[in-house]
Amino acid sequence: MGVDFAEKKARIMVYTRETTAEEYPDGLARSIHLAYSLDGKNYEAMNGNYGILFAKAVLSEEDTICPKGVRDPRVLSLQLGGFVIAAVRVNEDGSADGESEGKLLYWTTADFKEFKELGLLDCGQAELSGLPCVASLREASADSLTAFDGKLPEGAVAGNAVEVSRSLCDRAALCWSRLTSVGVRVPERIMARNAGDVEAVRAAVMYSDGSSALKQVKWETGGIDFNRPGTYRIGGTVINEQYTFPLACGYGDPVIFPWEGRYYFIATDDNRNDVGFYVRESEDVAGLFKEDTKQHLILALDEERGFVQTFWAPEFHVIGGELYILFAVSGTKWGPQCHLMKLKKGGSLTDPESWEDPVRIRRMDGRPLTEDGITLDMTYLKTGKRSYYIWSYRRNIGTALDTGSMLYIAAVDEAAPWQLASEPVLLSRPLYGWENVNHTINNEGPYAFTANDKIYLTYSGGAADGYTYALGLLTAPAGADLLDTGVWNKAGTPVLSYYSVEGEYGPGHNSFFTDAQGNLMIAYHAEDALDHHIRCDGIRRVHFTIQGEPVFDMSAQRDLDPALAGVEMEVVVG
Repeated sequence: MGVDFAEKKARIMVYTRETTAEEYPDGLARSIHLAYSLDGKNYEAMNGNYGILFAKAVLSEEDTICPKGVRDPRVLSLQLGGFVIAAVRVNEDGSADGESEGKLLYWTTADFKEFKELGLLDCGQAELSGLPCVASLREASADSLTAFDGKLPEGAVAGNAVEVSRSLCDRAALCWSRLTSVGVRVPERIMARNAGDVEAVRAAVMYSDGSSALKQVKWETGGIDFNRPGTYRIGGTVINEQYTFPLACGYGDPVIFPWEGRYYFIATDDNRNDVGFYVRESEDVAGLFKEDTKQHLILALDEERGFVQTFWAPEFHVIGGELYILFAVSGTKWGPQCHLMKLKKGGSLTDPESWEDPVRIRRMDGRPLTEDGITLDMTYLKTGKRSYYIWSYRRNIGTALDTGSMLYIAAVDEAAPWQLASEPVLLSRPLYGWENVNHTINNEGPYAFTANDKIYLTYSGGAADGYTYALGLLTAPAGADLLDTGVWNKAGTPVLSYYSVEGEYGPGHNSFFTDAQGNLMIAYHAEDALDHHIRCDGIRRVHFTIQGEPVFDMSAQRDLDPALAGVEMEVVVG
């Protein structure tokens, strides 16, 4: 029986969407989406109408991935509080999943922001857990989408809604909405002895979740006489330094690296058929992408040394006080493998003679990292006194026994970074629908940063050269043993997709750097149209929510509404 709307004045809906092969394929459409209504009739999609809860794939006896989806999702209130979401598990194409007969997929949530994934349960298992079984969920069909006569999210085809408190609805809607700037604060009055005192004053930009970010201001100090005591009212413009997408086309897996007062850019060079590594150098980030910026070839095709093709995903890293490049490369026979190249003492990043000969990464016992597959996209992470490598590994690519690319982690000794210091540990496989959509079974491109006592490890899934490419997130406590998979939490929903920022399709394979103002920045590649397959580079600021969690999709418009950029304050000279 429903609750009186005088008490609860909002609803949250669960639903799936119609499949559109060219724009929203099976792996995305057959996931659980959320929408909310404040009038009980008209619904607004959360998360931009992109899926939020995805069915996990199952592994075959041959260790291959069998993608899954959902149909007929239902949501109900639980007697002891909170809510349950359940759905029928199906194969990715919507056909019946024989293993799921008589069972449902279950999630529970207290707030529609965080979800506990319970997996596939039969009726007896569900009832033992205090959850409704199939019969109870079928009763919820009376409130199914087919009975709605208001506005529904685009493409919604199945599901139902549950009544919630308005405050809970507001919090959930905010969680799954894009943050926007809502105001700017500067001091009403400051004391100043010179122009430098004024120029040091920054503006606090306020965002829709209550978070803020400090930005520089271009203050109009020309009317102030710092030799004459008095009060002056001045204006200023908040500086919102942005990098217009696309910055450069034909470059995937971009890395921007600050080093000894300058910035360097390196990437997979699609314009040269992924052959050779080229470095750009500039005094600022913008200069890296000027048309006349020189590209320095530091590692060329060399058949004698076995460097022939797939010069992929180079990354600069400081390991044990020395500068290295981690990268993958293939010989005459295709099969990229992880390598390491060290900068000589006093060497220049742009000089090929300043780099030592590359060496292939090896296991603890000296064997190659793999002898039965490919390895690529290796990154380095240090937390506390421990150092780690994380990379992507794949077997049987292009065959019926393709395992998909998987993320592995191992310890590394800073004094001998060409060799693992532990056995590799499986960290993640592409089990969610957005990671294995359209048979693109990828977990690749890992890169990490530390903030607020947590390790944030981004990685990419979906089509590496298509619009479904997306960014996933793994997190762990900063002081934990990262070889213990139990300390890691994997987000079920991508943190960046082609639904995140208008005009950017297939964003992924990113890196992080700190800019001259101290902002954490994300560099990534994406495509500039739904049907393009040209990887282009982008950069934006990483924002942190009021809870301290990173936001990777802060577009220029949302970062600072131009209408808020003008500010004023009084300057007292005395």
